[in-house]
Amino acid sequence: MAKNDRYVTRHPDGWSVQKPGAERASSVHGTQGDAEKRAKEIVGNLGGGEVRIQDRHGRWRDSDTVPPGNDPSAIRDRRH
Repeated sequence: MAKNDRYVTRHPDGWSVQKPGAERASSVHGTQGDAEKRAKEIVGNLGGGEVRIQDRHGRWRDSDTVPPGNDPSAIRDRRH
């Protein structure tokens, strides 16, 4: 895990953006899409890294490398 990584996880008030290992959320949003946008913005401002997104059941459903991070599967990653 890089220090710039962020997770989008379920929260009682919607969806949260959290740093791995943190107890509190960096921010809480009403929709998963808004939380994902904010997570990518935070990671981009910090110099790049990985954003991992959970589904509503707590399973990892997606991850995305925010530039200038090093995406190990950039050739195959066509969703972002």
